[in-house]
Amino acid sequence: MFITGTMIVAGTLISLVTMYRRNKKKSETPLTVVHKSDVRTQQLKEMSSNSSDTSDAKQEANHQLTISSIALALSAGGSLIFLPLKIASIPVILLALKQYVVRANQAVFKDKKVGVAAIDLIGTAGPFLMGYFFIASLAIHLSNFSRKLLIETEDHSQKSLTNAFALKPNFVWVQRGEVEVEIPFKTLLIGDIVVVSAGQVIPVDGTVTNGMAHVDQRALTGESQPVEKCVGSLVFDSTMVLEGNINIQVEKAGEETVATKIGDILNHTADFKSQVKSRGQKIVEQGATPTVWLSALSLPFLGPERAIAMLNSAFGYHMRHAAPIAVLNYLRIASENGILVKDGRSLELLSQVDTFVFDKTGTLTEEIPTVGQIAICGEISENELLTYVAAAEYKQTHPIALAILQEATNRELTLPPIDTAKYEVGYGLKVEIADKLLHIGSGRFLAMEGISIPSNDAKATNYEEEGYSILYVAIDNQLGGTIELMPTIRSEVKRIVSELKKRNMATYIISGDHEKPTQKLAQEVGIDHYFAETLPQNKAQLIEQLQNEGRSICFIGDGVNDSIALKKANVSISLRGASTAATDSASIILMDSSLNQLIPLLELATSLDANLKRGTIMTILPGVICVSGVLFFHFGILASIVLYYISLAGSILNALQPLIKFPVSDNDDLESK
Repeated sequence: MFITGTMIVAGTLISLVTMYRRNKKKSETPLTVVHKSDVRTQQLKEMSSNSSDTSDAKQEANHQLTISSIALALSAGGSLIFLPLKIASIPVILLALKQYVVRANQAVFKDKKVGVAAIDLIGTAGPFLMGYFFIASLAIHLSNFSRKLLIETEDHSQKSLTNAFALKPNFVWVQRGEVEVEIPFKTLLIGDIVVVSAGQVIPVDGTVTNGMAHVDQRALTGESQPVEKCVGSLVFDSTMVLEGNINIQVEKAGEETVATKIGDILNHTADFKSQVKSRGQKIVEQGATPTVWLSALSLPFLGPERAIAMLNSAFGYHMRHAAPIAVLNYLRIASENGILVKDGRSLELLSQVDTFVFDKTGTLTEEIPTVGQIAICGEISENELLTYVAAAEYKQTHPIALAILQEATNRELTLPPIDTAKYEVGYGLKVEIADKLLHIGSGRFLAMEGISIPSNDAKATNYEEEGYSILYVAIDNQLGGTIELMPTIRSEVKRIVSELKKRNMATYIISGDHEKPTQKLAQEVGIDHYFAETLPQNKAQLIEQLQNEGRSICFIGDGVNDSIALKKANVSISLRGASTAATDSASIILMDSSLNQLIPLLELATSLDANLKRGTIMTILPGVICVSGVLFFHFGILASIVLYYISLAGSILNALQPLIKFPVSDNDDLESK
């Protein structure tokens, strides 16, 4: 039996050493460059395995796990089979304890606090000094195993979070005259024509010059349905062509694409070591000192074994692992749904928000206005006037032109060709259409051109007070009519405001616009309070004023003048396509360029808060059971260790629970399509 046991232990040791060497060799193997057909597969493999294998943290975890495995094998063999193996385990256990000594030294002598590092050291070194070599090596091994598992989980969650924005091929196909040529991605230039077929990832930002395709933009914008792209459509890096073939003129590539910039933000978000752990770390630190004192006070009354068992109560200790994993999973879910969260703490804070403050223009209203009343002067009809104006604005891309063209499309008007066009910056258009000279623009523009407008234009004054704009149209130097342009309220706003009220949220509008249109908008969408005619520098002061009243504020804005207020709010949200200043300042960006994702975002924040509270209970309750067991049922070290790791397993399972409640798509699924 001794010979058999020795052979088993020796075989285990040989296997562990072989595994260690194999892992080390694997981590040193350089990545190979693959051809275009295997690019996506290679990328996925690199992200899911090799890249994480080479991380310093993972290598160290593998190293420590190997040492503790050897210590466990020796101590188990010495206790059950062959006594000299127990003696041989001593130096290996001491080597395994080195990491705890280093961390405890850092905490006590440099950070000047007795916390979890001290609990780790005493909880593992204590049984060893008492001669419980197997229990000590078991505790060390389980600790190292859980650490490796946590590193793997964090690494996988983080890579899942950034996967959608990190797909860069090594080679791309470009159009060169009549033929397609494969070139290295890094040599791609602005203006090149990239050819992308079904099943491939679009590698650049650009405009479609030929072909048609259905593109899955879910990873970037959160859109649930594929989007049809044709000539003239914008397409984005890291989205996937599901059907069709398109040629794309490169406008942005590499570090300048939308996806890469988002990926950079997410990688900075993955500064979760300091940001995301805040709540979990706070719970751990609050529980560490009482745990140490409880163990110290029990030492003279219960003896060293049960005093060490007390340490394993570790109230809230597992939150240092569970909280980051939970938040990372929620960040992953948010990104899969087109919600970019720059700072993990924003999700935690959002669950505490009780007041939502909206900027008016661009946030509650669309960029493109709506055509209202068309007033006619003379014998021309509404449709004739609109036809002339739409023809004149046909090649313009500003919001007013787009509104005019949309109204013409709605009325199914046929547009005549224009003869000449002259655009006066900031004022209007001068166009010849069907032998008629048209002036289209502001009242100032017509006055500059010598065209008279009624001096008592009370309607124009009234429109301005209502927040509307007037487009003046003159035909052959005579006023032909006016077109009313009204702000277009986002279609989802009323529903969003109603949902916020159901959650007992207070709602405000802050606007630099006149009071009358701001008040009218607030009444129309159901918002309770508003601040009108607010200067940009005063928006932040109003946010601070509400905070001083005890409110926790979420501010939603999209303009340059909103950036200070976005920084001042407890949580700040902007929309994709907003000003750079706003998206840089906001902590959360809704990637579908609307407010539709606001309620799902709140649901995620509420779910995260519930998950963290549940996780806290799951890590504190076993501590209470452990203390009760030591005091009343004579729990020893082994029983407390078992309870400790059952608690750890439960807290980690709870941290993974959001992936069940909010399923996320797998990138492999996209590839199979």
